[in-house]
Amino acid sequence: MITPLWAHDFAQDWISAWNSRDLARVLAHYADDFSMSSPFIRTIAAEASGTLTGKDAVHAYWASALARMPALHFELISCLIGTDSLILYYQSTNGLCAEWLRLNDAGLVIEAAAHYASALPPMD
Repeated sequence: MITPLWAHDFAQDWISAWNSRDLARVLAHYADDFSMSSPFIRTIAAEASGTLTGKDAVHAYWASALARMPALHFELISCLIGTDSLILYYQSTNGLCAEWLRLNDAGLVIEAAAHYASALPPMD
């Protein structure tokens, strides 16, 4: 069971790992065969499905993304706890983001999906 303290520590370490730009440290939060979905995978990794599987594929995608965004920085807003998952809600250099992370019994991410705020048209 995910406890609030464990979730908080995981979220803080995840954010810190990203802000250090150390992909080995980031990937330490993930199982070897995890899958990652993101709209940016379509453009940066040229994968039409928007999903990659495995640390090697995701590492290459994240390395390319970091090279394109040298000022990338995350600030944690909130960590939401589910039965076997977390949602990390954070402010990125490019706007609001939420990442859904499903965890295995060892506390490693086995499935992840990134979500990004988009500008909405004005409401009538």
